[in-house]
Amino acid sequence: MITFPAPSLAQLQEQQAAALPQADRVLVERAGQTSPENPWPLHLLSQKLHDYIAKTVPTWVEGQVIELNRRGRVSYLTLRDLTQEVSVSVTVWGSEMAKIQGDLKPGSRVVLQLQPDFWVKTGRLSMQGSQIRPLGTGSMLELIEQLRQRLQAEGLFDPARKKPLPALPQTIGLITGRDSDAMKDVMRNVHLRWPAARFEVREVAVQGVNAVAQVSAALTQLDADPAVDVIIIARGGGSLEDLLPFSEEALVRAVAAAQTPVISAIGHEADSPLMDYAADLRASTPTDAAKRVVPDVTEERQNLVAARYQLTRALDLLIQRERSGLEQVRSRPALAQPQTMLLARAEELENLRYRQQQALGAQLQRGRDNLAQLRARVLALSPQQTLERGYALVQDEAGQLVTDAAKVEAGARLTLRLAQGQLQARVEQDA
Repeated sequence: MITFPAPSLAQLQEQQAAALPQADRVLVERAGQTSPENPWPLHLLSQKLHDYIAKTVPTWVEGQVIELNRRGRVSYLTLRDLTQEVSVSVTVWGSEMAKIQGDLKPGSRVVLQLQPDFWVKTGRLSMQGSQIRPLGTGSMLELIEQLRQRLQAEGLFDPARKKPLPALPQTIGLITGRDSDAMKDVMRNVHLRWPAARFEVREVAVQGVNAVAQVSAALTQLDADPAVDVIIIARGGGSLEDLLPFSEEALVRAVAAAQTPVISAIGHEADSPLMDYAADLRASTPTDAAKRVVPDVTEERQNLVAARYQLTRALDLLIQRERSGLEQVRSRPALAQPQTMLLARAEELENLRYRQQQALGAQLQRGRDNLAQLRARVLALSPQQTLERGYALVQDEAGQLVTDAAKVEAGARLTLRLAQGQLQARVEQDA
């Protein structure tokens, strides 16, 4: 059995007071006098805030128009301080907008009166703007434009510096806001197109004073990771003020100096921070970045099927063409009846052999005739032929030919050489 302690007298009195109808309570005059036992109704606090704020005197302020939305008879401005990161929303009625002399657009510097107004039903504080006087283009946009021109002159935006994206990155670096829709869009669309894609996610501040430092640090970390093939910096839509960190010089230079290809997916199509110019690829939205970073697996499979079909068809045509060529070669007489070619060559060889023998015989006969002629000439001119005609050679005892009779003395022995044999003679008397 469970027992509960009995309530004290003070607790019983508080419960009785709280049980009284609201109309029977005595409400205190000041907020500091309220208590748990005697609270104010919510409408009373809202009404007192409205009455207090309504006493505020309209104030002339100077600022810069960051956003301008015209909706029927009411326009909504986002006004930003010229030097500090402070901004307020301003409601301007159509009658006041009609009084503006000059062009009012995002980036304009203005002077206007602000009157705070507290809506009782919603508990929302708003600023009513009036007597707006444009002063020209805002200093912030001028500074951004000057920075863009200076960085462009340095070559940071040169298309030749931009690195091509990998055809199929194995690991994608993603720098985005904490649990942001941009992160979900990129990862969902990438996995729809290429389910095997891997991510290295760095969740950082993507607006405010810490955005530049955190995004730059995440970029440096992912750029140093050899497994990361491409880096996406993504953020959803936002006001010009929200996107200012992505036009800071430090972040723009960090993107331009990265060795890994960087995709800028900041805001919507109309948004164009300076980081877009320095990135290797500008995507209009985070979803567009997902479509550009990986191919569509369905489309790639279809391409593979088409390529395989074309390769098979080309191979079949090649085989068919080569087969037809072989059939043509086989149908030629040289292969259909190879003995015909051999017989023709045998006849040619026999003819060549006969012609060679004829030529050689004729050449030998001419040689014989020439030799006979030369022999006849030699024989005709030889001393033996002379001897054959009855002449003789006379030699003295020394074997010298005797050509002068006066040189031979009587009694000398001579040798007479005839055509056939020789004779010995003695000189009876000299000449």
